[in-house]
Amino acid sequence: MMTVAVQLKDKNQGFTLLELLISMSIFSILSLMAYGGLESIITTKTHTEQISKRIVKLQQTFMFIGRDVEQAIGRSVRDGFGEVQPAMKGDSFAREILTLTRAGYRNPLQVTRSQMQRVAYRFEDNKLIRLSWKMLDQDFDQEPEARELLDKIEKIEIRYFDSAAQPQQQWPNGTGDNVDTMLPWAVELTLTLEDMGEIRRLFSVTH
Repeated sequence: MMTVAVQLKDKNQGFTLLELLISMSIFSILSLMAYGGLESIITTKTHTEQISKRIVKLQQTFMFIGRDVEQAIGRSVRDGFGEVQPAMKGDSFAREILTLTRAGYRNPLQVTRSQMQRVAYRFEDNKLIRLSWKMLDQDFDQEPEARELLDKIEKIEIRYFDSAAQPQQQWPNGTGDNVDTMLPWAVELTLTLEDMGEIRRLFSVTH
């Protein structure tokens, strides 16, 4: 009888303190591993989303520039002081690195206005901003519509290729009666971004 009693007592015993500590330690380790894995997944997902948004912004920027350059036309304008401005002008070191007159200015509401538009690209505070005017020949107090396209830009370089495919740092390049309406063969834009390095694109001008 005594032997049976001892066996029954052994079967009813719970976890010892050592067993409980070991179990808690294993559970803690597994929890930390699971949390670390989840945190890594969340961090990777967030980083991937940020990169995707950045790429979309970059593609939109090139879309705007490409559309404007490809539809550039040889139409000079007058600024707010009445001075004639070339159909296209630009310089990497100017505030507006590229200014041009473009065709194809959509008018879905059939407003009485020109189908041409004057646009410019300004590099300011590490940002590329697109400016557009409603009128080709501008009044002194006419303010352009501004749209920020891309930020975190370290440097911008722009080159213009003439009819002989020779690169020029400024446009217009040359003199003559048609200098104000002269257009390059292509425009090359090089962006140096903080997070993506150097990116170069060449946009052709449709004559």
